Amino acid sequence: MTGILNRRTLFWGLGLLLLLLLGAGEAMAQMPNMPTIQMPEISINGAPVEEKAKMSTYLQLMFFLTILTLAPYILVMSTAFIRIVITISFLRTALGTQQVPPTQVLMGLALFLTMFVMAPVGMKMNRTAIQPYFAGDIEQGEFLTKLLAPPREFMLRQTRGTDIDLFLELAQIRNKPKTADDIPIYVLLPSFVLSEIKTAFQIGFLLYLPFLVIDMIVSSVLMSMGMFMLSPMTISLPFKLLMFVLIDGWELVIKGVVKSFNPIDPSP
Repeated sequence: MTGILNRRTLFWGLGLLLLLLLGAGEAMAQMPNMPTIQMPEISINGAPVEEKAKMSTYLQLMFFLTILTLAPYILVMSTAFIRIVITISFLRTALGTQQVPPTQVLMGLALFLTMFVMAPVGMKMNRTAIQPYFAGDIEQGEFLTKLLAPPREFMLRQTRGTDIDLFLELAQIRNKPKTADDIPIYVLLPSFVLSEIKTAFQIGFLLYLPFLVIDMIVSSVLMSMGMFMLSPMTISLPFKLLMFVLIDGWELVIKGVVKSFNPIDPSP
């Protein structure tokens, strides 16, 4: 019985709301100074051959919003962020400091270092594509081509040839590209990511070696003294921090990571 009453109440409520909306619409139509809302007209027609094709403003806005939603993935997977964040994570693990520095601090440091490394790429994109497009010197098609050229050049400089060959084989592309410009972007992107992960793991291995030596020395000393119940990590942590501070480890690590990239020339 209660369910029937609830359905009837909902039905009458919706009917009353519909009547109110219709009455409000008629009242607004009778108001002389009431502004009208006009939706954009969409038409599909054939343009003459001599006319250059241009993208609609609404399509440009939709394309921009789509790129904005994918911006975090583009930032992570097509820039120097991969190598930097993996290297810093390896460093924190090798030190054995658990959550020090915090993850937010490491992500912020990796982000700012990525901006520093990618600055020449952004400068070249601005000089060769963005400014000429705003000045009206180039069309949209040429703008997109020149805009993607600097990031593509950066990724090619960091990518191993073996990784490119691997994905060319997986894509079943029999005719090997003759030049770097002929490599498809769907082949270049995973090749770049794989190369960056390999390089970051190599750097991480080198970072682990000095801290591993300290752990082995402390463990040997504790075993010789018969202190089996005392964790070697607890004793070795202060020595790791002392060594890292004395050699100015953060400067050495950041300097080494930044110099490990093969930058591009920002000039056009």
